[in-house]
Amino acid sequence: MKTLIKNGQVYMNRHFEKKDLLLDDRRIAVIGDFPEPEDADTAVYDAEGCYVTPGFIDVHTHGGFGVDVNAATQEDYEKIGHFFAKEGTTSWHCSILTDTEEQTDWCIKEAVKHHEANTEAGQPHGNCADLMGIHLEGPFLASEYKGAMPEYLLRTADMQLLKHYQETAGGFIHYITVSPEVAGIPEHVKDITEMGIKVAIGHSGADYATSWKCIDAGAAAATHTFNAMRLFHQHEPAIMGAVLESDVYCEAICDGRHLHPGSVRFLLKMKGYDRVIAITDSIMAAGLPDGNYKLGVNDVIVEEGDAKLKDGTRAGSTLTTGQAFRNLMKFTGESPEKILPLLTENPATMLGLQNSIGFIGEGRDADVLIMDSEFQIKDTFVKGRRIS
Repeated sequence: MKTLIKNGQVYMNRHFEKKDLLLDDRRIAVIGDFPEPEDADTAVYDAEGCYVTPGFIDVHTHGGFGVDVNAATQEDYEKIGHFFAKEGTTSWHCSILTDTEEQTDWCIKEAVKHHEANTEAGQPHGNCADLMGIHLEGPFLASEYKGAMPEYLLRTADMQLLKHYQETAGGFIHYITVSPEVAGIPEHVKDITEMGIKVAIGHSGADYATSWKCIDAGAAAATHTFNAMRLFHQHEPAIMGAVLESDVYCEAICDGRHLHPGSVRFLLKMKGYDRVIAITDSIMAAGLPDGNYKLGVNDVIVEEGDAKLKDGTRAGSTLTTGQAFRNLMKFTGESPEKILPLLTENPATMLGLQNSIGFIGEGRDADVLIMDSEFQIKDTFVKGRRIS
């Protein structure tokens, strides 16, 4: 089935231009100006008055709509993926919180089952966002900056364990958060990247020199920058100074709780708009009312949309990518053209997937959002399929 998206303002080359898109199977086939098709096999979508953008990419999320990644079955991934797609996410990492080895194995297997079921030859990729890989948040993390991580499950670098996880995943683990000060981490960043895993540093009180050892060894990003991280001091810049000075990508949770709007503007001023990645770090409560929820082994209380452990430690968010996009425009006063790369081009480029997702272009995946004049998500196409 082909779909012709007509009359929309299409985001290409960092500006909007009135163009038509022909989606053919899973790809964007042609961009141009098309007459109404005469063949019955082409559906026409009229995007008059709407913005047409690449789908949003969320590299760090623990769940949503009642599903916690650490307890998600193959069927649960369909539910959460559908919710994400409706909120603007077309590609995402499932972020597995530090857990027991047995539970982590189970989580990996369920994620892989879902991915394989939706990528078999002839399958339309389901009615949900594309689960593009697994993100391990731990277990090689520092206890002092553990955040919502269960301290008793944290451990020093163990390449045999990580190799086991990657073998169980069939190479589907694409991203991991580690703390530079954890024994063995600086020496093994290169080994981790050679497993096909992008390394992010975070949950850390690492000093400046140790952080730079990881960056020089190939660390690509910083996990939820400023949160669960030793902050800058003029005599010891620490991990914060290293990630701001370097060219690593910086994740940012732009819900207005984790970061003051001024902190968001400061981060963008320091790093530039091509080195910040907006994430949700959402938990199962996203899209649901206040109440009691889970984040891995933790009990979480959500009040007024703010997710915290019983001791008051913030535990993920209830953010969606669509809301993050609108928040960023509000926080910065910048145009949608300037903000869009934080949710599209930047995460795609960090992951090395810029030739398939994150951009609108001929031959790229047909992951497309239709947004109204207020930048609310009106419709989502994942691999050419309109999410119903």
